[in-house]
Amino acid sequence: MTTRPAPSLADVQHWMEAIYVAVAGAHLRDEDRRKSRQVLAMLDEVSRALDGMSRRREVTLVDAAAGKSYLGLLAAKLVVEPSGRAARVVTIERDATRVAASALAAARLDTTVPIECREALVTDDAAWPEAPSLVMALHACGPASDDVIAQAIARRARILLLVPCCTSDAVVGATPAARWVADAGIPPHAPVRVRFTQAIVDADRTWRLEEAGYETEVVEFVGATVTPHNLLWRARHVGEPRRMAAAAAARRTLHRTAATP
Repeated sequence: MTTRPAPSLADVQHWMEAIYVAVAGAHLRDEDRRKSRQVLAMLDEVSRALDGMSRRREVTLVDAAAGKSYLGLLAAKLVVEPSGRAARVVTIERDATRVAASALAAARLDTTVPIECREALVTDDAAWPEAPSLVMALHACGPASDDVIAQAIARRARILLLVPCCTSDAVVGATPAARWVADAGIPPHAPVRVRFTQAIVDADRTWRLEEAGYETEVVEFVGATVTPHNLLWRARHVGEPRRMAAAAAARRTLHRTAATP
C-alpha cells in the first residue's frame, strides 16, 4: 500500500497559479478555482489507478482533449513525481494557442517527469502513443468524448478516466437517442428531452466500452454544485469474453427503436 501523501486543493491551486498565471499580484479566476476542485478529484483517480500498476515498467499517461493541460501537468507534478516511478505524460490538444500555453506551463513546472504537449486532433492516430497505461480526459466536449473512447480502445489503453461535457447531435449515441425521443412519446419540453437524450448517450458510451473489453463504472467524481457535468467513466481493460458479448447485445438493443406499435 502506498504511503505517498495525497495532493491537496491548496497544492493544486498553488501550481495552477505558479505555472499558468505567473504574474505578480494576479490570482486564479473563479472559473479556475472551480476547475481546481475537479482537477483535484481527478488526481485522486489517477493516483489510485497508478497504485494498481506495476512499478517495473514505465507508465505513459495521456491527457486527451487537454485544453490547457491542467490535468496532465499536475498529474506529473503532484502524483507521478512524488511516487518516484518511471513515467511520461503526453497531452493532446487541437488549439495551437492552448498547446503553446501548456508547453510554457510545463517548463515552469520544472518536474522530473517528461512531458510532451502535442498539437493535434484527438482523432489523429499519429498523436497517440501505443498502449498507454492511462488515458484521461476532463470535460471533453461533444463528440470529443466519443473520439477519446475510440482512441483508447484502438490504442489498447489499460485504463480510461473520462468526464464528458456537453452533448450535441454529433455524438455517437445521438442517433439512438433521437429514435427514442421520436418514437417513445417523450414530452417536447426541453429539460425533459435533454435529460432523456443524455441518458441514452451515457448508456451507449458505457456499453461501447464494455463491448470493447473494459470493466466500466460510472460515478459522480464531484458534486453537481461544482459542475453539472460531473459523471466519470472509470474503465479498466479486462477483456472478459462473456462480459463483452453481453455488452454487445445490450448495445444492439439500445440502438433499436424503443416504442412498439
